[in-house]
Amino acid sequence: MLRYVVAFGFLVVCWAQNCQVANIQVMQNFNKSRYAGIWYATAKKDPVGLFLLDNIVAQYFVPDSAPMMAEAKGRVIILNNWNMCAHMFATFEDTPEPAKFKMTYWGAASYLQQGNDEHWVIDTDYDNYAVHYSCRQVAGDGTCEDSYSFIFSRHPTGLRPQDMLTVNRKKQEICLLGKYKPVIHNGFCTNQS
Repeated sequence: MLRYVVAFGFLVVCWAQNCQVANIQVMQNFNKSRYAGIWYATAKKDPVGLFLLDNIVAQYFVPDSAPMMAEAKGRVIILNNWNMCAHMFATFEDTPEPAKFKMTYWGAASYLQQGNDEHWVIDTDYDNYAVHYSCRQVAGDGTCEDSYSFIFSRHPTGLRPQDMLTVNRKKQEICLLGKYKPVIHNGFCTNQS
């Protein structure tokens, strides 16, 4: 019995250590040129505040001798009841780790959010899935107080079944398993264009 209690205590300690932002592993040998292109959000974990609700599509660009850039569209509700398609833009400053970026973002209209966030690519196979993570505020114990995350697919129909195991393992590694909401795509932003 004591052996199981010690083992359980060890797992709890390991779990807490793995939830510290400094321990989160990102994609090794990340290639932003291969990452460029269109990604469809299939699931998301929201941060505090106004955030894209659904119909989220992001397109990443890697211009010659310029930082990576992106534009994203998604449905938001503003003024408590007005549904609209938000158009967001971002630039990504490189850091010493190729899969970690400093992202500056802004909306096409003044009422949309703007700011600076970390943008980490946790994992991707470039052709089918990508796991994105951002921590906006680190708590005193090193865990994240305000994070958001996207699960992206290259396919508008969503993730392939064979990618789910890897994606779920990555959700657990960033301590967000069970905290995602599905992202629907019903053409709202296409119809607004």
